[in-house]
Amino acid sequence: MTQNTPINAKQIPEYSAKSLYPEPFASMVKNRTRRKLGDYFGLTNFGVNFTSLAPGSISALKHHHSKQDEFIYIISGTPTLVYGDDKFLMSPGDCFGFKANSGIAHQLLNRSSTEVTYIEAGDRLPADSVEYPDDDLALVQKTDGTWSVLHKDGSSY
Repeated sequence: MTQNTPINAKQIPEYSAKSLYPEPFASMVKNRTRRKLGDYFGLTNFGVNFTSLAPGSISALKHHHSKQDEFIYIISGTPTLVYGDDKFLMSPGDCFGFKANSGIAHQLLNRSSTEVTYIEAGDRLPADSVEYPDDDLALVQKTDGTWSVLHKDGSSY
């Protein structure tokens, strides 16, 4: 859908498709919600999500992309950014960028008792792959844009 007038981000429906992660990983992100702002406006070169993390939830498994640059901007709450071996407590107004192919994995954790909201943006370069250094999981993008969900040895889930 292409929208021709401004809209409050909270009015854009939550993305309801299930996670690409197989179990037991899918359950780990069940308290994360996303509103796909970029898709709502018909953007194709990059994606923008308005994401919420309930207390105790995570943004994703610790990961890094081969092709996709990512960027986050904290709107509310105090998430913990895990970036490689480092941990940073973030606050509203803080931001961070993740360069593709850096080999440095990242994730956000909500260890607080209040909801965290943030904007995440990433490009949509084809043939991306995602590595998860702490988990037996790998995602590889096919030529049609869909994803293969694999074990680290290359076998399918």
